[in-house]
Amino acid sequence: MSRRTLLRSMAAGGAAVSVPGLLTACSSGSDDGDVSNAGKKLAPWPAHRPATGPKPDLAPTEEGVQAGYTSYPSDLVKSVSRTPGDGSTVRVMTVSFGTPPKPASANRFWAAVEKALGVKIEYTIISQADYQKKMATVMAGDAGALPDIINMFTGFTLPREAQFVQRRAQDLTPYLSGDAIADYPNLANIPTHAWRDMGRIGGRVYGIPLERPLPGSTLWINQDMFADAGMKEGWTAEDFTAVARRGTRGKTYMLGAAAQSLFGNGYHSAAHNAPQSWAVTENGTFLPAAADERYKASIAFRAQLRENGSYHPDATSISQIDLTTLYYNGTVGSMQDGFGAYLPKYRESQGKMSPAAALPYSVGGEPGGIVAARRSFGYTVLKKAKKERVELLLRILDYLAAPFGSEEWELVHYGVEGVHFTRAKDGSPEYTKLGEVENNTNLPLKYLAEGPQVLFVPGMPDAVRALHTWQRKVVPHAVRNAAFGLQSTTHNAQGATLQTLLDDTATGIIAGRLPLSEWDATVKKWRSRGGDRMAEEYAKDYAANT
Repeated sequence: MSRRTLLRSMAAGGAAVSVPGLLTACSSGSDDGDVSNAGKKLAPWPAHRPATGPKPDLAPTEEGVQAGYTSYPSDLVKSVSRTPGDGSTVRVMTVSFGTPPKPASANRFWAAVEKALGVKIEYTIISQADYQKKMATVMAGDAGALPDIINMFTGFTLPREAQFVQRRAQDLTPYLSGDAIADYPNLANIPTHAWRDMGRIGGRVYGIPLERPLPGSTLWINQDMFADAGMKEGWTAEDFTAVARRGTRGKTYMLGAAAQSLFGNGYHSAAHNAPQSWAVTENGTFLPAAADERYKASIAFRAQLRENGSYHPDATSISQIDLTTLYYNGTVGSMQDGFGAYLPKYRESQGKMSPAAALPYSVGGEPGGIVAARRSFGYTVLKKAKKERVELLLRILDYLAAPFGSEEWELVHYGVEGVHFTRAKDGSPEYTKLGEVENNTNLPLKYLAEGPQVLFVPGMPDAVRALHTWQRKVVPHAVRNAAFGLQSTTHNAQGATLQTLLDDTATGIIAGRLPLSEWDATVKKWRSRGGDRMAEEYAKDYAANT
């Protein structure tokens, strides 16, 4: 597999990205900015107005099952009535998981998007490895030097991020709150759940969310390997253990894990029905996952799997990129990745293996859960500007947020027909050689704005049906982090440091370097250093938002 392909897979997976070292300082301002929503008049969420387009073959549900398309729409709709730009230059900045694109002067994809948008785009693209460091510089710099459009990627922790946004970014409440968003139909098509999980800052709407499906961290398995080892629907934790041991032999391991994933923490903690970071009681009290016995039990379960020899021996050091290689070549039978990684999983494994999303196992007779992802992969903010300029930037983002099945979506995701893609027999776009290097991964427009995601695998209708069936089974059991979309001053300042304390201890226990008894002492330390303050702050913000 090429490094470009693997980086593209990571980007699609979302939650599987490994996090580089924490920023220890950020001079973007003091900590006294009041970003809490408590005691504030809350701006109404943008009114949701679903776009009209091709009817899906597999229907979505209110609970969160995605719409599925077993074939590419034959009649594309037009979602934007006029060219949004005015010929001016727009400076943008986003994270990237691809290789750097060819310069604008030699990039036909870049040129085609500029023509459609009616602006010249000056693009600053930051690799995921450099994102924290670069954003620290941007946040500490002069307000006048900010790009017009900035992607705030939630895969990393930026200290005092909310304070920076409140102080430096354009308040979009007058433009997007309530019915005001009707001026931007594609942005109005973004479901309310994405805005809620993005959250308000000080009661106001400052960003535009990048909507994502409900399933989060997923155990992707080699279906044939697991079936041969005795996998069955309705399996228990004991069944899972037996299958993992039975299928591991020689230099083939049933369980793969990447560094900083805590041996697949998301899948296993959710299967144990442990809270995902935070749970909230009926009276509004916030409870940390770390103090829940089910979370501790999931750590002990992984420690036993590791002691049995079911994990690849490099589970504490291997990168997500290298783990993906081992998954595709059959060295490991499974790996945790974001649900959004399904497209590269199916595309890159054709003729080699049969990927599948694993169903959770049950624990003590209780059906297992799955991780509910934050429904906003990140969000986009705008530099403060005059009303006319803000409206122009919003029109550009409205174009980029075009829905699946539209002409605009096809251009932004595949480029120009006959240049960047051709049509397969079923009408699905297929990249040309030029499209493999000029595309929406290397020029990541999709991290500026994007419409609601749907289930679609070009030329593989059975994969779409399998994924839709899996979602219908597991979505009702999704375990959501109750803190999504809420503000905590302590978390903004110390959250990453405190999380590292927990993660290092969990990894040490599972790897056999620390006893399980160490967990309670670490949780006590975590609570005294800020965990209990976070619980209080989240509870106040939760009360303000309900």
